Parts: sequence; C-alpha cells; structure tokens
Amino acid sequence: MEFLTGLISSLNSLVWGVPMLVMILGVGLFLMVSLRFMPILKLVTGFRLLWTGRIPDEDKNAKGEISPFNALMTSLSATIGTGNIAGVATAIFLGGPGALFWMWCTALVGMATKFAEAVLAVRYREVDANGNQIGGPMYYIKNGLSSRWGWLGGAFALFGSIAAFGIGNTVQSNSVANALESSFGVPPAATGIILMVLVGLVLMGGIKRIGDVAGKLVPLMAIFYISAGVVVLFVHAAELPAAIALIFESAFTETAAEGGFAGAAVWAAIRFGVARGVFSNEAGLGSAPIAHAAAKTNNPVAQGLVGMLGTFIDTLVVCTITGLAIVVSGEWTSGSTGAELTSNAFATAIPYGNYIVAIALTVFAFTTILGWSVYGEKCVQYFFGVKAIMPFRILWILVVPVGAVGSLEFIWLLADTMNALMAIPNLIALVLLSPVVIKLTREYFTSGGEAPAEMTKQAD
Repeated sequence: MEFLTGLISSLNSLVWGVPMLVMILGVGLFLMVSLRFMPILKLVTGFRLLWTGRIPDEDKNAKGEISPFNALMTSLSATIGTGNIAGVATAIFLGGPGALFWMWCTALVGMATKFAEAVLAVRYREVDANGNQIGGPMYYIKNGLSSRWGWLGGAFALFGSIAAFGIGNTVQSNSVANALESSFGVPPAATGIILMVLVGLVLMGGIKRIGDVAGKLVPLMAIFYISAGVVVLFVHAAELPAAIALIFESAFTETAAEGGFAGAAVWAAIRFGVARGVFSNEAGLGSAPIAHAAAKTNNPVAQGLVGMLGTFIDTLVVCTITGLAIVVSGEWTSGSTGAELTSNAFATAIPYGNYIVAIALTVFAFTTILGWSVYGEKCVQYFFGVKAIMPFRILWILVVPVGAVGSLEFIWLLADTMNALMAIPNLIALVLLSPVVIKLTREYFTSGGEAPAEMTKQAD
C-alpha cells in the first residue's frame, strides 16, 4: 500500500504540475483568441439567455431532458463546493493574496473552454436506449473525431468514473461531516446517514430531479453565501482599496512573511492560483459538458453561451467574495488555512459567521455530490449502457456514509490524480474540434443569434 501511495503521489505531482497547468491555460487562451474574445464580449448575452429563458430556435420539440437553466445549475452544483471556500483559502495561504489574481486569469480563459465544451456536448450528443440525451467529452471524441481517437473517449470515461467516487462523493461527505462536527457537534456517522437518505431521495429521480433540485438550491445558497460575503466586505470597506492593491502587487512581486504567513514567491502565487482556480471551476476537465448535453435545446452555441457563465459565476463571483473577505479581514496572516481560514474571516464581521460558512459548505458539498453523480453515471453508462444506471446509483448512495466516517488520504490522492487525467483527452479533443466550434459560432452570430436548427445535424 505504501508503494502504491508513493506511485500515485508521484503521478499526482506530474499531472498537476507545470505542463498540465500550461496546457489548460494554453488551450483556454487558444480558444479565446480563436473566438475573437467572444466569451467576454458576449457575457451580457449569455446572462440574458439564462434569465429570460429565450434560447434561440427552442420550441416544444427541442431535444433534451432539462432546461438550459437547470443544465447550468446542475453543472454549478458540481463546481460550487469546497473549492470555493476551502480551496480559495488554501491558495491564499500557500501563494499569498496574489493567488486570487491568477485565479481570475484562469477564469477568463476558462470561459472560452467552457463555451467550447458545451457547444460540442450538444453538437455531438446521442440518444440512449431510454430515449434520453447523453453527451460529454467521450461522445464528442467518439462522434466528432475519426475512429483512431476512440480510445481517448474511453480513457476519459474511465478516469471520470474513478474520480467521481472520490472528489464528487466521499471527499464531499467527509467535508460536510467535519464542518458539522466542528461547528454544531453533529457525529460524523449521523451526518453520513442523513446525507445518504437525502442523496438517495434526489438521485433516484434521475437527472430531471437533480436538475430541479439544483435549479432551486444552488441559486438560493449562492445568494446566501454571496450576501454574507458582501456584508464582510462592507464592514471592512475602509481596507478594501488596500486589499485590492495588495492582490495585484502580490501577483507580480514576492509576498513577505507576516504574522502566521510564511511568505510566498511569485511562482507560488501563479501555481496555486491557477491550480485552485481550475479545481474550483473545472474548466478544461470535461465534467460540465456532461450536464450541458442534457439541456432542452436545439442550439449548441446558445447552450455554450449559457454554459460559459458557470466559470464566471464560480470563480469571478463566488471565489472572489471568499478571497476578498480573507484579505480585507487580515486573517490571511493568521496562519490558518482551508475552511477554518474562511470561517475566521467571516466571523470578524458577522456574529456566528463561522456557522454561516459551515452551512454554506454543507449545502455546496451536498449539491456537488448530486452533480458529480450525473458525471460518474454517464461515464459508467458509456461502457455498460443503461443497464448500469441503477446499480451505479445504488452504489453511489451507499458510498456516501463511508466518506463521512472514513480516513480519505489515499482516496483523495487517487481521485485528485484521476481528476487531472480527465483533462488530457478533453483538451486534445477541444483543440482538434476547435474548427467546429468556431464555424458554428460564426454562423450563429452572422445569422443574428438565430442559428438554424439543422446546425446540430451538420457534418464537420
């Protein structure tokens, strides 16, 4: 076991090392430039499509199981989680305030990546034996590329099915158990059982019920957390200009040791800011397009415009609130890290602020379990078909309490490694299929945002 742990640890250092981070940022930048910065320029258009629900050419006969809004919420349910609370705090603890700047940079190019992923997910999705729309990297590799690339789709599905049980299930239930035990004294076993029941009630309804729950719970919890964060910023408003200046300054110059902060070089700010940014918003990992493939729409580009908002909301809104709260409160020099650091920052401005963070962490982790169940299920279904759906859901539900009470060092290491490996097939496919994304995007906007429905059927 020790040998296996060491082997996976070495692989983890490699797959989350400089080459991977450069690849993720490089592909995002390549797509952003190729799309002529459209994801940034059309951000308002994306929000208009999201909130009005007027997806071009969508009608009662549109294919899909859930609304475009619920597809985004399902995606966000998986991305808004521990990374937005504990991950941001860890990035600042290890890389200094400048890490937040590099998270912003990651999110900006990540918007182009998420756009392309959602476009391809709808463009190359299939109908399964139950009559449901399924898609994601394994399907746009299978249906968009030649047969010699087919093994890449299988590799993605394999890595995704393994990673899901760790990063999307046991690690999340463990985070909930720890938060509730430290803040409210709830025994981990009780947390595990309650979570298992709640997850089971939602999961047995399939992606439609998951989408409905995510569509209500994610916006509500995000507004609750963001509002609390705004209160923290308001209380520390006098320190806000200096905090923002410190973030930009620390992004390009070494951060000196102060209090419990050990100091950090510029490289540390870049490394941990980019890594935690990718971990939080999952741009390039290939998970989100699995949810977007189920959207009830005939238009790949319209769903891409909605899909790219996931990165904006996750990192440029939620992570920014967390990061600014930590910096303006001065808690980043306390020596604390993870969720404890975020809790301490909120507690400086709000009575029982640590409880607010604990509640937010609990709900975010719960919705992450729901969102990742979709990803894991579709990866397993890719290999074994619809007959694997029910056994997978039962196993997924039973594993939840195991994570709540178990020691997860090895599971976390394995899942984190598989999570990074998911990105490699996906990024290769995004580059190879980028001409399709660019072509569909140009046709969509030259036709005034009313792309023809047959767009989804056109050959490459």
